[in-house]
Amino acid sequence: MGCPHSWQRARRIALIGETLGQVRSVMIEGLSGLLSIHAAAERPKFEVSRNQLVWPSGAIAQIFAADDPDSLRGPQFDAAWCDELCKWRRPERAWNNLQFALRLGSLPQCVVTTTPRPIALLKHILADAATVTDRSRTADNAANLAPAFLAEMQRRYADTPIGRQELEGEIVEDRMTGLWKRHWLAQARLGARPELKRIVVAVDPPVTSSAGADSCGIVIAGLGVDGRGYVIGDRTIQGRDPATWAHAAVAAYHDYRADRIVVETNQGGDLVVQVFKGIDANLPVKKVHASRGKFLRAEPVAALYSEGRVAHVGEFPELERQMCDFAADGLSNGKSPDRLDALVWALTELMLTNQRKPSIRGM
Repeated sequence: MGCPHSWQRARRIALIGETLGQVRSVMIEGLSGLLSIHAAAERPKFEVSRNQLVWPSGAIAQIFAADDPDSLRGPQFDAAWCDELCKWRRPERAWNNLQFALRLGSLPQCVVTTTPRPIALLKHILADAATVTDRSRTADNAANLAPAFLAEMQRRYADTPIGRQELEGEIVEDRMTGLWKRHWLAQARLGARPELKRIVVAVDPPVTSSAGADSCGIVIAGLGVDGRGYVIGDRTIQGRDPATWAHAAVAAYHDYRADRIVVETNQGGDLVVQVFKGIDANLPVKKVHASRGKFLRAEPVAALYSEGRVAHVGEFPELERQMCDFAADGLSNGKSPDRLDALVWALTELMLTNQRKPSIRGM
């Protein structure tokens, strides 16, 4: 984003983030927010009760939430800053309303700062001949970041799709044959979980416990009072013996106050259930058996996402990578999608299996 000194001729400015809280905590009061980058004599005053910043020059910046796009109807501006546009849940509505409000001055302008994701609106903005684009890699900001953070991010995510997106600032397109689309996940994502009436922990056990074995997928999901599914946790662990991953699943069951554990028993049968019962004899465990291939099992769950009926509460990079890389061969980048398998079992249990209505769980 350009320094607000470039806005010195602007008189009315719009500051737009996903929520009002994020505008305040990131764009205004954050370490690199507007209050931090000015010299004392030029620093604006934040009038919290009026949701606005006022500069000594008289310029005013009002704050808006993209979650409330109609709040942009009525005001008018000669400049705007939109932050993390790809996280907005209704980006087109908020963006379009803003365009009609940018009608003051001789040359109204808008700055967009965002992690690039392949949503239609961002592609449209980038393709516009009037757009000037500047990209920065995480490494370009090394002077302001912990060296251990940079090293760890490179170790974990270098040369992966999410690394190209988050570290290199690239738009990573969806796999053409994949069941899930990244923009489905981005546009439905939530920062806090809503009231849930049912929670399950789904477990996809590995075939072996050797060091090179597949991970044990452990995913936690809930059914909201609104009928939507919510993915709220990923406790997947790699290369562990049955007792270890079973204890991890039981810990998730207690931590999330779940209603039951759902476990695939194709590989271990009743022995898998006995491992759980050895930890807690009263643990509610449901066995599920895969009678169809991974792709066929995943298709109806992917359809729920395409209809906007499932949201992720927070970000789950490894799970989401498997989802977006998953194709008809039943593999994700050539590997078994352990996290995805657990996700499919969880949402199938919550949303695609006939069951009596449970009582509402207060969170």
